[in-house]
Amino acid sequence: MNNTYTIYKEVQTKMETLKQKAQTYESKAMKNIADLEKVPVELPLVTEDRQDGDGKPFTVSFITIDGDDYRVPASVLKSLKEILTVKPTLKTFRVQKSGEGMKTSYTVIPLE
Repeated sequence: MNNTYTIYKEVQTKMETLKQKAQTYESKAMKNIADLEKVPVELPLVTEDRQDGDGKPFTVSFITIDGDDYRVPASVLKSLKEILTVKPTLKTFRVQKSGEGMKTSYTVIPLE
């Protein structure tokens, strides 16, 4: 006797117009680590190779919190490395951003 069962999953489709979707649309652009008030040092860091709008390759490192990706610039990693050599028990930090474009600088502030 074969005890094979088929399980059907009920799928609900949400119908909305283009206008409704456009009005509620939120861009999935990557945020910046400086947007966070507090960052745990033990968060997983993802590094991916991507392409920009012109098809040019670039590498980006980011963390994910509550489904949102936050870019982590290399200068933040460099500063955090130096702080961790002095305080290896550091649990959280924050990042302060100043400037724009190519003149952007980041200051890593140890918290706990």
